[in-house]
This record gives sequence, structure tokens and C-alpha cells, in this order.
Amino acid sequence: MSMFRDIMGKIFGHPAAAQPAPGGIGTLPDASASSASPASGTTAPSTAGAASGTPAQAVDVEAVLTDMASKNSQKLNWQSSIVDLMKLLNLDSGLESRKELAHELGYSGSTDDSASMNIWLHKQVMQKLAENGGKVPDSLKG
Repeated sequence: MSMFRDIMGKIFGHPAAAQPAPGGIGTLPDASASSASPASGTTAPSTAGAASGTPAQAVDVEAVLTDMASKNSQKLNWQSSIVDLMKLLNLDSGLESRKELAHELGYSGSTDDSASMNIWLHKQVMQKLAENGGKVPDSLKG
């Protein structure tokens, strides 16, 4: 599975994503109902709608991440840090994972300049979430 699909799955499959957006109608499918594997007892992120780029409704990315942050014991600056965003989503935020994400999203700069790469990654992830059905405020798109 790709790094971006992991990010998208964590956000679009989060219970807060099923809340109707203000003025919106309907909910996303319950990820726990369709993702459980009876044989193994494990669950996989539900990205059926998100993976196809056609979620049942626009997912309020900021609301989902704010909800997750409110339940996290760490004070994470997910609004501008790709490392903190990945930590919030319980994903590996190490340099190799970020380089993999950069490659996947088409980063053309030097991955040795991690500061520039990280800034680009955060903006690109927010942009891609918006392109795939996420409601992302301009303030998060950089």
C-alpha cells in the first residue's frame, strides 16, 4: 500500500469522517463493519470510496485531524508539520518513510534537504487530500 493511501485511509476511515459536514447529507460507510477479517480478527483501513476518489461526501479533513489531536496525549503541530501529521495518524514518520512519500508524490528536490522536503510534503498531502474528496481549508494547503 502506498504511503499516501495510508494517510488517506487513516483520515477518511476515521469515525469523525462519518459525521455529516455542515449542510451535508449522509455518512461514509462504517469502516469497522466492512473491514474486519473474521479469520484473522484484524482490520484494514477502509478506503473504498477514498481510493476511488469518490467518497460518499466530502470529508472535513481539519475536523477529523482536530478530533484525533484532541484525543492524543502528545502536543502535535499537524497543521504545518508532516512529521507531526504522520505521528498523529500513527504512521512511521522517519526520514525513509518521508522520502518514500516524497518519491510517490513526485518531489523533484533533494531529499537530503529534509526541511524543504517536509514543507513541500505537508502542502502536497493537503492538496492531494482535497483532490480526493477531502474538505481542506486554504490555510492548510499553504
